[in-house]
Amino acid sequence: MDWDAQLSLRHLRCFLEIARVESVSIAADRLHVTQPAVSRSLKELENMLGAQLFDRVGRGLRLNETGRIFQSHAAASMTELMRGHNRLAKNGGASIRLSIGALPTASTDLLPRAALRFRQEAPNVRLHILTGPNWLLFNQLREGALDLVVGRMPEGDTASGVTFQQLYIEDVVLVCRPDHPILESTVPEDGVKQFPLILPPKGAVISGTVDRYLSSIGLPEMRGDIETVALPVGRKIVQSSDMLWFISRGVVAEELRLGTIVAVDLSSPLLSGPVGISVSRSAPLSVERSVLSECLRLCANNMA
Repeated sequence: MDWDAQLSLRHLRCFLEIARVESVSIAADRLHVTQPAVSRSLKELENMLGAQLFDRVGRGLRLNETGRIFQSHAAASMTELMRGHNRLAKNGGASIRLSIGALPTASTDLLPRAALRFRQEAPNVRLHILTGPNWLLFNQLREGALDLVVGRMPEGDTASGVTFQQLYIEDVVLVCRPDHPILESTVPEDGVKQFPLILPPKGAVISGTVDRYLSSIGLPEMRGDIETVALPVGRKIVQSSDMLWFISRGVVAEELRLGTIVAVDLSSPLLSGPVGISVSRSAPLSVERSVLSECLRLCANNMA
């Protein structure tokens, strides 16, 4: 079959939607077409390519290795076509809005860098950036109020209905002022027991990591004198007192670079965790979201 003459956007849209939701029936609902039409488009595409793209798992479908290879090219092609259409559109201004949820670890460095790059790529799109507790941002993501969330990978119930694309791995650090007495200790863990702590509030993505670490050094169910992941608050308190703060490295990256606060060299470091892009499984295809995701990936690579 002369596949390049037969291939249409209909085939790509159906394939990408099936790959995203792993269901022909759900893809049909999302695309507002009948289920037989989606099944027919997929069969035609597989016949054109001469390869099966999905494995059947229960009542759903799952991309196989061939499908994953084709998905990467199909998604890139669709994005470029949509970008070309948008650039040709004479809309005369910022008529499109992209709503972003920013978790603390991404809001101080990664997202600002990506926002500036995105502004160059898509000047007609207005970025609407919101911060807040992770449970609220992920609820808004599932409800469609946010287009994506940038930050640590969600866990447990928070991850329900969400897909995650990892950008990099980041650790949690214990920070203090530069002349803090804990820095002279040969066993820093003893200092953790002696000085007041600032801990992430319950519900913060890193709270479980910190709780597990505290349990490992004999401080199960430890409560912080103050609970926050907010940079302006934690930074000022740490710089003005003997308090120690458990926080994601990305939140305090600039302060660590400048030396205004320092990381305690723990003999048993905290676990690292993935930082990336979270998108609702029910979200429709969006060229603006795809372009911002690419900007985030490029900025994350430059930060590495």
